[in-house]
Amino acid sequence: MEVEPPVAAPSSPLVDEDFVMVEAGEAQGAAKDANPAAGPPPAQVAADEDMVVEIQQEKRPEIKLEDLFDGMDSDDDDFQSSSNPLNVKEPVEEEAYDPSFELLRIYYQRFFPWRYMFQWLNHSPVPTNDFKHREFSLWLHNDAVMRYQSYTTSDLFRKDVLRLMPRRIEIGPVYTADPRDRKTFRNSTAFVPMAKELCFDIDLTDYDDIRTCCDKANICNKCWRFTTMAIKVLDTALREDFGYHHILWVYSGRRGVHAWVCDKQARTLQDHQRKAIASYFEVVSGKAGGKRVNIRRPLHPHLSRSIDLLKEHFQHDVLETQDPWASPEKADALLLQHIPDPDLREALRKKWDASPGRPSSSKWADIDALAQTGAVGAAFDPKDLLDAKQDILLEHAYPRLDIAVSQKLNHLLKSPFVIHPGTGRVCVPIDRDNLDGFDPLNVPTLQGLVREVDAWGGGETTDGGVAGAADGGAGGGDGGGGGASSQEVKHVQDWEKTSLKPYIEYFRSFVTALMKEEREAAVKRERVEDGDVEVKVESLDF
Repeated sequence: MEVEPPVAAPSSPLVDEDFVMVEAGEAQGAAKDANPAAGPPPAQVAADEDMVVEIQQEKRPEIKLEDLFDGMDSDDDDFQSSSNPLNVKEPVEEEAYDPSFELLRIYYQRFFPWRYMFQWLNHSPVPTNDFKHREFSLWLHNDAVMRYQSYTTSDLFRKDVLRLMPRRIEIGPVYTADPRDRKTFRNSTAFVPMAKELCFDIDLTDYDDIRTCCDKANICNKCWRFTTMAIKVLDTALREDFGYHHILWVYSGRRGVHAWVCDKQARTLQDHQRKAIASYFEVVSGKAGGKRVNIRRPLHPHLSRSIDLLKEHFQHDVLETQDPWASPEKADALLLQHIPDPDLREALRKKWDASPGRPSSSKWADIDALAQTGAVGAAFDPKDLLDAKQDILLEHAYPRLDIAVSQKLNHLLKSPFVIHPGTGRVCVPIDRDNLDGFDPLNVPTLQGLVREVDAWGGGETTDGGVAGAADGGAGGGDGGGGGASSQEVKHVQDWEKTSLKPYIEYFRSFVTALMKEEREAAVKRERVEDGDVEVKVESLDF
């Protein structure tokens, strides 16, 4: 079922609430990774329980979607594979041409993993309500957001995306009914969210008070280590403390990561349960400049384990690489004010004033050194100092989460494998077994994928093999099949010709494992319903 672009009634200043006009770069309330294009401020806000509709001060020029996307191919082919290069032709009218728009069309047609995305959200090869009742949000290029979109099949989802060409796709919950029919249940409890992956959001801007290499939306491999630390702590706790197994970590495309906990037990959590789990991980809170870690002693086993995981990272990635206490002001705000003994604080301050430029790693070592020399007050308690040092470590290395993302069933989150509009990078999944090797600055980009396919010289392969990518050589993708005329030649999909291949293969293996568990659970339920269950009777002998 195709979606016709909604048109606002001329007699009313409000647009349809499923079709929200927003400032470029804004989400429903907040979208950290969207393109920060400027626009006029909204004159008023009309809100209901589902969304906020922003009305512009000045009327936007009317844009017809059929004119905006005129001349585009939609679904003439399957677009799963191609053996010819992507040579993008120059348009006749350059003024109306948007190269990023054209590249985005190519990406959705020939690179986006539609099949695995469907299986991931559907949990089965055959369409179920897990997919058919799932809400999708499409962000169009004219700053409009289409919410409550839903699709009965993966093919309809792909067709609609290729027709509308959104610059961003967000994934919402599974509802009790088709989201397109939600107005039918306006005054009823029959339309409510019932399932969604448990999600977490980590954004490097939340570390701006302690990272010294970058700030705001900028990142580098040095400050990316904060994200690596956070993933290790959260992933370990989710598996060991909550028993979850299917956790997908996805790079946001610019400065953060998202976690999708896909176990069925996690997907069916209610809001109060999600809030409790989010609170479990909320250790660093409050504003910068004050004490941001307030935890009870003795430490919870999760925190003790986290400190063990973070010790080495804290020494190397925080103290040595970031040097967060280099200036006297930072040393006082982030370190000295946490030292419980006033005499020790004063002794440290004097030592550092006498040695300008002393690195943070040396200042950290000075704490124990001066405490052992007796530069402390009569009421000094070594245990209080140990507790303070643990708090300092947690404040600098423990995950800083956007808790709101984890607390609500109806919260939408950016889909994996979309293109970040500001950087052009693909939002790829992160292999947790190779976490330290992930480089956010080296992930595939929209422009790079097109160049890689055009440079690919491997051609098609036989017996299921995939020829390697050419080392910069020109040529299309229809090279020889090794001369094996008696063997079946297998087509190489476009994503297999690019640096996107390992990320899609990892995603495929993740989805396969998830569907296998769902299928085994379904078979077990059927056996229970049919009464075909083996009952183990333990011996009553003493």
